[in-house]
Amino acid sequence: MMVILPSSTVTASLNISLENCPQTCGNVSVPFPFGFGHRKCAKNSSFQLKCNHSSGSLLYGNISIYNISLEDGTITGLIPSAHECYDQNGRLRKKENQRVIFNRWSLVISPTHNTFIGLGCDTLAMMTDRKGRLGSGCITFCNDRTDVRNDSSCSGFGCCQTSIPKHLDRFNITVTSASNHTNVLDFNPCSYAFVVANSFDISKLDFLDYCGLNAECSYSDTGGGFRCLCNPGFTGNPYFPLGCQDIDECKEPNNYPCHGTCRNTNGSYTCENKTNKTTWPIILGISLGVVVVCLNIGAQWLSKMLKKRRKMKLRSQFFKQSILWQQQLSSTERNVQQTKIFSAKELVKATDNFNKNRILGQGGQGTVYKGMLVDGRIVAIKKFKVLDEEKVKDFINEVVILMQINYRNIVKLLGCCLETEVPLLVYEFISNGTLFQYIHDENEDFPLSWERRLTIALEVASTLSYLHSAASTPIYHRDIKSSNILLDEKHRAKVSDFGTSRSIAVDQTHLTTNVQGTFGYVDPEYYQSGQFTEKSDVYSFGVVLVELLTGEKPVSLERAEGERNLASHFIFSMEENNVFNILDAQVKDSSAHEEIIKVANLAYRCLSLSASRRPRMIEIAMELEHIRFLQNNSNGQQNHEETRFVKTEITNHQDIISGASSSLEAEPLFSSES
Repeated sequence: MMVILPSSTVTASLNISLENCPQTCGNVSVPFPFGFGHRKCAKNSSFQLKCNHSSGSLLYGNISIYNISLEDGTITGLIPSAHECYDQNGRLRKKENQRVIFNRWSLVISPTHNTFIGLGCDTLAMMTDRKGRLGSGCITFCNDRTDVRNDSSCSGFGCCQTSIPKHLDRFNITVTSASNHTNVLDFNPCSYAFVVANSFDISKLDFLDYCGLNAECSYSDTGGGFRCLCNPGFTGNPYFPLGCQDIDECKEPNNYPCHGTCRNTNGSYTCENKTNKTTWPIILGISLGVVVVCLNIGAQWLSKMLKKRRKMKLRSQFFKQSILWQQQLSSTERNVQQTKIFSAKELVKATDNFNKNRILGQGGQGTVYKGMLVDGRIVAIKKFKVLDEEKVKDFINEVVILMQINYRNIVKLLGCCLETEVPLLVYEFISNGTLFQYIHDENEDFPLSWERRLTIALEVASTLSYLHSAASTPIYHRDIKSSNILLDEKHRAKVSDFGTSRSIAVDQTHLTTNVQGTFGYVDPEYYQSGQFTEKSDVYSFGVVLVELLTGEKPVSLERAEGERNLASHFIFSMEENNVFNILDAQVKDSSAHEEIIKVANLAYRCLSLSASRRPRMIEIAMELEHIRFLQNNSNGQQNHEETRFVKTEITNHQDIISGASSSLEAEPLFSSES
């Protein structure tokens, strides 16, 4: 039980700080365990603040603090903004990024009270964690003042916003431009990134050792951490060494009614009826005891029933889906022979009870384990994360999509298990990892030659062409990237991960969805409109082509500022006719310079900002097949200096989406579809 107390008589006489310690700095109250002045005024050095008495400012490092609320478990303060500005010649004039560290405190930045804002034109605002990985980020676009004036909702034109990740106790705020503010200097040469609301949850550390007497450590669902609260019947500062003080309920008859003789007790009170002073406390005690026991039993029973009901609901849902799936399986002889419903016992045994040593990889949807079935087959078993409605949709969607597909370069679905609380999918095992690993990690056993890269590009293009044009129902993959392209024992490409894929009607031209994908691969037109078309898959494939040509990651903070987005850097190099300067060494050293230029031109067309200018996947597959035919029938002796880039019109390349840290390229960084 929680007793709601008035703010007047109960707390007015209670100090919030230790005796002989200042209680305020300027207009800010400073409750214990925080303090300033003498070191004994704070619980320890982690809670030591500084007060600038001349300005009345309460400080921690370069952070100004405006409010401390023990009741809400939050601190409100000001984090300086990151910014950069360019002069009229497009040269960087001023740049300042911010580094914020809370790990010495019991603080993390609050995901429920704050929003991350980017302001400017052609601006990439990023918040990265201590390891340099992206925690959050957003991008702005604008070509003139009208774009900025018309976007009052901060949805991407001149202003963008995104949520704050949980558990950030140390982070960097950076702001950058994909094109050094080209064409926007006449009205907005500067960009900014900052956090608004600026509340910090006192939630990083467990406060069990900090709580005083008559107080206990409580977990906050909203803040995601721990804080101290007074026990029922007590009030005051729960962080004081002497803790909270007893409430004298007898002095507050309006809040604690008693129609007999009121006697205060430690943490409670008794009310004795004058007509029966002896039996009333006994009856009250017995009654309260019975009520407590009944409530405890009832709570346990209700909890068990709710859990049982949830499991039954999930199993019922999976059972219905199982029937639907088996009906679809029976529609074709091939699927009946090659797919099955596995039991939970089979898959637990196959993975050694999902031993962590069997993990092949982890992503946004779940974890993939290596397993061996009783017949000796090696398989990959995908275990979804704790289910919510969206995960159920992804699971059902992936099953239905893969049941429609029969293609040599797509990972086969062997079956699934519907007995467990979270669903399990069983795939054929692909032994040689991902294309991302082969491109970006050194592999002396199998270096990717130009011939092998061209073959992989053709295999992936043919697969997407099949999905778009030859499948019984057109399918958009929606997450094409090198980490979703696997290589089998013969190093043939296998496209995987169809959790976000969608089937569409034959006469349908696009899907309207919340933006979803991975930074560096997402179609800019889809990002701005929310309409995903087959040409959006083409853009993502174009980024994979550039990865194969250059050996570079789609987004990397390790590259120079204007080169962090690979697509933008590649387009600039093509238009300056110096694409050979950014090619991977194994590509550059090959003698197939004419074919390389043809593939580079094809990638350039795929990356057009206008979807209507991009080729279709069937055209791309045919062109790559023709290039490979020329390669097989030429002597490969042409000097690359004699081959020049054939320019295809592409506009506003500076607006190509910049991205995030390369270490998270396997994780979707936009919000999932609702």
